[in-house]
Amino acid sequence: MLVTFIFMLSLELMASAFNLLGRNIIEEIIKATSNPFISLFIGLLSTAIVQSSSTTTSMIVAIVASGALTLESAVPMIMGANIGTTITSTIVSLGHIIDKKAFRKAFAVAILHDFFNILVTLILFPLEYYFGLLSSLSRVVTSQVFGIASGPSTLVKLTVKPLADIVTSLTNQNGLILLILSVFLLFFTIRYLTNLLKKLVIGESQKRMDKYVFGSPTGSLLWGAGLTAAIHSSSTTTSFIVQLVAADKLSIKKAFPFIMGANVGTTITALIASISKSEAALSIALAHVLFNVIGVFIFFPIPVIRQIPVYLARYLGSLTMKNRLVGLIYIILTFFLIPFILIYLSNDNSANSSQKPPIEKVK
Repeated sequence: MLVTFIFMLSLELMASAFNLLGRNIIEEIIKATSNPFISLFIGLLSTAIVQSSSTTTSMIVAIVASGALTLESAVPMIMGANIGTTITSTIVSLGHIIDKKAFRKAFAVAILHDFFNILVTLILFPLEYYFGLLSSLSRVVTSQVFGIASGPSTLVKLTVKPLADIVTSLTNQNGLILLILSVFLLFFTIRYLTNLLKKLVIGESQKRMDKYVFGSPTGSLLWGAGLTAAIHSSSTTTSFIVQLVAADKLSIKKAFPFIMGANVGTTITALIASISKSEAALSIALAHVLFNVIGVFIFFPIPVIRQIPVYLARYLGSLTMKNRLVGLIYIILTFFLIPFILIYLSNDNSANSSQKPPIEKVK
């Protein structure tokens, strides 16, 4: 209960910090994320660095709540965060690099998570870019449920906000100090909850995993969502799956529905973070939910379509068994080099276009 309170406090302090940092900082954030491609890769890079989509999406909720980021600019960041969070299980798979057979299986199931999120992004990003699919849907859902969330929101404001105001006054309303403090508290609470619930849930369920969790695709999907929601970390549950597949106790085909469920379950953190915030904050949290739920509806129902990411993962896994350097190159390119290059090129193009003289109208 105390850790949850500190979690909500950290988000309240973060929103206050962005409000205090001033118009210049806010304008820089808006300028950087006005390009949806840059926004996508910022979400990917930041999540790959902190290795937690829960942390990144909670921060995005706080920034949206402060008014420094629009819903339309935040949605591509959420998509990028979904891709970036898969780096943890991919790095975990490198622990089996000495054993070729185990490494092939571990790496294949790890990048299965990558491919799922990448493919969903390739489908939904253009729909969001041209038609505002996720942002529009999330606004519609928010308008229906925001009144229901007002009860918990009022309770949080009565308990968390007064303490946040006291902390803000103690720092002499220094936005930078508040931002550092809020980020530290956010990391601490999410890590603490993850480790605590991992011991309670995974530890008790490990022996019964194969029989009860992976008995059917639908059951596996629901277990993936439930366990990840309890642990607040898809990185933890998918990394655990990597170990099961590497040990030859689980097939990649059976692991995929669980991974899709884990993607849905990890959205609970941002939803909790948005309860005490604005309608826009709830909208971006729901956009995160919708992204993952729509992804499940695209790939889960039809077995043939479900096999596409599995096939791609197995193929790349086979390549890594022949040359293990392929795995390292894949991680560097996907999570760091390509995003950095694309962000740089986008910024360079924006700078060049802004320096061009205006074209005079022909009289």
